[in-house]
Amino acid sequence: MSDRPRKTTFGKALGCYHQGVDRTKTVRTYVLVLLFIGLRGFGNLLLAYGTKRLPAVLGVHPAAYLQSVLDPAVAAGIAMLIFSMFTRLALLSRADLSFVLPVTAVGYVLAAVLGTVFLHEHVTAAHWLAAFLIFAGVAVVGSTPQNTTKEAGAQ
Repeated sequence: MSDRPRKTTFGKALGCYHQGVDRTKTVRTYVLVLLFIGLRGFGNLLLAYGTKRLPAVLGVHPAAYLQSVLDPAVAAGIAMLIFSMFTRLALLSRADLSFVLPVTAVGYVLAAVLGTVFLHEHVTAAHWLAAFLIFAGVAVVGSTPQNTTKEAGAQ
């Protein structure tokens, strides 16, 4: 076995850029993307759920915010959002910003779905159309190179 990264024809059938790239790195990047989207989506869901159950509307008084952190759903949501930020840092160390931000924008679609399913929020047809356009844009960006910059020491 050699120490060279394994190159495959991953995605060749789709005609996308992935052919000839290190499949392991690509898979790890997409796992981080999915982890980030899930953590951010469910973290925001828990924040919304927890704050809607609070007895008072959060305003300018800091004590209300401190009290809201004691709610288990809010605390779990904050923890998930902190972990999502660490995941984003890991993503940005592997892929270009111009790849990461558009691909992770599919989280807005997830937020609409989660709000509808779990919080029973009404999402208008215009919002669903916008979510579809985001999803379509993510599909286009997802088929482009995730890292177009040369790594340090590479020629």
